[in-house]
Amino acid sequence: MGCYDCCMRCLAGVPYCSLVATLLCFSGIALFCGCGHQALTETERLIENYFARNLQDYITLAYIIQYFQYVIYGLASFFFLYCIVLLAEGFYTTNAAKQTFGEFRSTMCGRCLSSSFIVLTYVLAVLWLLVFAFSALPVYFFYNMDATCHTIDVLTETPASINQLCVDARQYRLLPWNAVPGKACGMTLSTICKTREYQTTYDLYIAAFAGAGITLLALVHCSLHLAVNQLYLRRLGHMEKERRGYDLYGAVQRNSRTLCSPYPANTSDVC
Repeated sequence: MGCYDCCMRCLAGVPYCSLVATLLCFSGIALFCGCGHQALTETERLIENYFARNLQDYITLAYIIQYFQYVIYGLASFFFLYCIVLLAEGFYTTNAAKQTFGEFRSTMCGRCLSSSFIVLTYVLAVLWLLVFAFSALPVYFFYNMDATCHTIDVLTETPASINQLCVDARQYRLLPWNAVPGKACGMTLSTICKTREYQTTYDLYIAAFAGAGITLLALVHCSLHLAVNQLYLRRLGHMEKERRGYDLYGAVQRNSRTLCSPYPANTSDVC
């Protein structure tokens, strides 16, 4: 076998759909976890500098942020390992590898394992849909804050109206109702929107939201690919059984044509 034929044989065994899903999942999780972790840190800094003066007012929020950061560590580790396992499953069950490197074989254990991966990936996709929706909340908060700042910049000639435009962190349950000041209004809010901390945090939350969407797309893609692949493998299994049945029937027919009676009428008919 030449080098070209060997390369084509190896490339034919690559599960490209599983490889694309794995790369999407890796990139989405890296974007979500990395940007989400840093965005939570910047959020704590914003609350500490502009919305709360007393440590006791945001100490609960600090603990919650720290808890979510630990959750992000766990998510990154879990999806890293799970994507590797899914890629290995794709290499094992790819139809191209089965047809290139040997005769089709499908054991009961392999079918149960593939079905388990389909169910688990589907459940993860449903759960990650909730994470995707949850990651949209901080984007919504900063979008409203950015819109308010834009309105303040437009109404700079009417200071009375500007002072009535506020963003209250207590309204979003980020701070308790007795927190001081708990909100930012007028030119103070406009100044906050122009700071590097605000712009960086807003961009990080958008990137984390995009990463969650990419991960959801990868899980849905992988779930559908595994389901279609499982159906195709079952179809190949039925076709293999039918082919073996036809081969056995043909062998019996060929043998029956060469059979003769063990009690011939004359010696010339003896087999």
